[in-house]
Amino acid sequence: MSSTSSTTTTETGTTDGTRLTLEIWHPNCWGLQGTETVDAGLLIHTAHRTVEGTVKGHFTAYAKTAGQLDEFVAFADESPLTHSTVELGQASAGSTPDPGNVTRELFVEYEPEHSISDTLASHGFIHEASVRVEGGLEHWPVFIADDRAEVRDRIEAIRAETDATISISKISSPAGDPSGTPDRLDRLTPRQREAFELACERDYYAWPREVSTRELADELGVSKTTLLEHLRKAETKLLNPDDS
Repeated sequence: MSSTSSTTTTETGTTDGTRLTLEIWHPNCWGLQGTETVDAGLLIHTAHRTVEGTVKGHFTAYAKTAGQLDEFVAFADESPLTHSTVELGQASAGSTPDPGNVTRELFVEYEPEHSISDTLASHGFIHEASVRVEGGLEHWPVFIADDRAEVRDRIEAIRAETDATISISKISSPAGDPSGTPDRLDRLTPRQREAFELACERDYYAWPREVSTRELADELGVSKTTLLEHLRKAETKLLNPDDS
């Protein structure tokens, strides 16, 4: 689930490569199960291996109400996938940059095989910022030194090794351009390009998102399912420019 080492930051512009935000689901993760069951979320900050071989992670749990947050913490504490949950406190959104009306700092201990971070790292994906977990999905901001044409094979290998579901919610060059080069955009159909460019313009790929998929779909005059299909196909073509 979370990173098993401190965050590594690669300076923008110093290394060729690709920046991605990966949306990931994988089996046997207490955080994914918890955020799918309870209307709450997590920010994953750091984690480290203990001498016993387990992982201890530092998290910020957040929710709209204190009751939802209590329910989420209880879920984490009672999950068979965790060894221990230690609460460090609670704060309102007015005193913290984290999302949610109420937040709580947690240290959670769990088994490393219930995390996908080691597998991501072994395939060259460098964890660049706090990972967000909401609605049963992990959102990983990562950098990889390969170009976009080579990233697909690495993602496919991770899927095969972990039985994970992985999609790409953001793609950018080292210079930070989320839309890629013009020739890549030319590979999109008119509807895919319209949807992708509107999503970029409306800060759909920002965190926190400035617009919902429903609002984007309404603006384009399509269903939410159709919008998501356009965006996923556009992201795939931008990531794999050699594909037809």
